[in-house]
Formats: sequence, structure tokens, C-alpha cells
Amino acid sequence: MATYAVGDVQGCYAELCQLLEAVAFSSTDTLWLAGDLVNRGPGSLEVLRLVRSLGSRAISVLGNHDLHLLAIYYGGHKTHRGDTFDALLSAPDMPEIAQWYLQQPLLVVEPGLGYAMAHAGIPPIWTLGKAQRLAQEVQDYLQHDDYETYFRELYGNEPNCWRDDLEGMDRLRLITNYFTRMRLIRPDGQLDFKHKGTLQDLPVGYKPWFDYAGLGIGATQSDRMSGKQSVRILFGHWAALEGLTNNPTVVALDTGCVWGRTLTAICLDTGQLSSVSAGV
Repeated sequence: MATYAVGDVQGCYAELCQLLEAVAFSSTDTLWLAGDLVNRGPGSLEVLRLVRSLGSRAISVLGNHDLHLLAIYYGGHKTHRGDTFDALLSAPDMPEIAQWYLQQPLLVVEPGLGYAMAHAGIPPIWTLGKAQRLAQEVQDYLQHDDYETYFRELYGNEPNCWRDDLEGMDRLRLITNYFTRMRLIRPDGQLDFKHKGTLQDLPVGYKPWFDYAGLGIGATQSDRMSGKQSVRILFGHWAALEGLTNNPTVVALDTGCVWGRTLTAICLDTGQLSSVSAGV
């Protein structure tokens, strides 16, 4: 019984199958997925059917491409250039897939394994407990009858800095953007949405969110002061990092399979990394 976490699949079905074979994934194992199951790659529909077939043994967080699919399906938004949703949107099981997606969280925390997972990470301005509460706010709204409003009004870069008194879609949008689009952040929590490249030539005043980690992302203030380590954070989203964060408490899993590089998994029980090359 092992638990494996896999980075952004983005429709790379053949590579996902090969990776699961490489780690000898069995009927007693659990699969965590760091979001962005779909788009850009050729096999989004096949990926979702495979993941859904695993039932409760598959745990996936929502990524920005997953939400983009739902914004098209539920919110009336148009596809973007480069999207590969046609087969998925026309599939007979798309209604069931969309409803399955609505049940998926923004954040998964498993203290027993010592890991938490969010697609883009956890902003260092929040403790892990606060991050869990805010992620739950969005998940609760997606179970509400008015979830289509969320997808109609999801897109946007404002507000871009957290305040506890935010309300309505401003609040839900910003929570979602922290968990699914964050890369660079200022000490006060302000997000930069422009930079998508490497850690070179960063805009003044901003750092990667994981560079504020100190003694552990998601630790409480008392934990930081006492030196107590919190959970390790798994995230995807930032393929340009090529899996490197220089922070032992943070594991970058998006190694750019859809861009011709690799698809990567980590065994949460042992910490061992496994990868397969794109184009299998």
C-alpha cells in the first residue's frame, strides 16, 4: 500500500500510464494528482476516465486548466488558442466528468503522511489551518446551487492581495488564484501574474512563494519560533522550475511533460522520485 503523487499530466495519457507501470502502481495504492489533468496534451478525456476509474484511490486538486475547462462548460467562456478540449467537451460522459470535478478540492492535507498538496502552492501569508479553511470556502460554494456564477465570474487578476474582509466573488477569486495561479508573491501577499519563467530576472519586490518558507510552509507562528517542521508541500503549475525549488520542505512536481520533458511522481512513503520521458 503506497501513495504516489504525480505532477501536471495535462492530457499526457500515454506517459501517465507508463509512469504508473514504472512505479508498479497496484490496486492497493493511492494516487495523488497535483491538478491540471487536462489541456494542451492529446489525451485529456482518457486521463480523466482513468483517474475517475480509480474511485477513492485517486485524490486530485483543482488546477487552473481544470477550472478553465469548467469555466467553458458551466460559465459560458470561450476556448483559448491552443486548448485541446474538443473531444472532452463532446464526450457522452462529460456531464458526469464535470460533476466529478466539482467535488475536487483546492487543497489536500494528510498529516499522517506529512504532506499537503495544492496546484500552485500555499501562500506564506497563511498558516496551514487558515489555508484549509479558505480552500473549504471555495469547495463549499462549488457544492452550492449557484456554482455556475462562480465560473462565469472566475477570471480576473483583481484583487491581487489578501484581506480578511474580502467578500463575494472577489474573495473566492483571490483564494482560487492563490491556490491555482501563484508563482511570485510579495511579503504582504500581493501576487504577480505575469512572470511564468525561471527564477532569473524576477520583478523587484517579488520572490517565489516558497522562498518565504523559513522553517516550513504552513507552519503556525509558534511552530516557526520553536523550529517545529510542518508538512512538506507538493505543487505543480510551474514547469519552468524543472522540479527544483532549493527548499527541502517544498516539492515541485511539474516537470513539463506536455512541453516534451518528463512526467514525475514521488512516493510519499519513501520520498523516492520517478520520471518517464515525454513522447512514449
